[in-house]
Amino acid sequence: MVRIDRRAVGLLALGLTLAVARAAAQTESGTPPETPEEVVDRLYELVTFEAGLTPDWAEVRALFLDQAVIVLRTSRDASTVLSVDGFVADFQAFIERADVKESGFAETVVTMRSMVFGDIAHVLVLYEASIPGSSRGPQQGVDSFQLIRTEGGWRVASVVNEVPTDARPVPQELRPPGPAPPEEEP
Repeated sequence: MVRIDRRAVGLLALGLTLAVARAAAQTESGTPPETPEEVVDRLYELVTFEAGLTPDWAEVRALFLDQAVIVLRTSRDASTVLSVDGFVADFQAFIERADVKESGFAETVVTMRSMVFGDIAHVLVLYEASIPGSSRGPQQGVDSFQLIRTEGGWRVASVVNEVPTDARPVPQELRPPGPAPPEEEP
């Protein structure tokens, strides 16, 4: 009779899961994201898709800790707290509701600021979201990412989203550099 050590099987399963997650989180160049900024950039690349395609949700999930929390602004005065699976389901519902599978969807980083300290990182992003071919212009948002370095590399622990308004403009630190304002004459 063959005796199975359940801990060994559990460790083997965990190892395989981590290997699959690392492989899934690889960038187009074939290497896993090595910095917090690369992880965040990769997430925006993944949720951007051309007409007729949809994101690789397994690869999106692999960028997050299983216990990660995503807080999205859902109206002018309310936010919704989601798990990674809840975020994916919400995004899939958006694709269906907004009928963007046929047009595609783009989220691009306008400005990124980061701070890394040991095994933790904070990345602030000003992004623009748009639907190609839509009469509605790009919409800006601010995402605040908290990441942690684990054995498998950097992973997103949480994301909190805010949408700029006239009363709540984009923070100065995230405004893209532009032409200097004209000097006032004395």
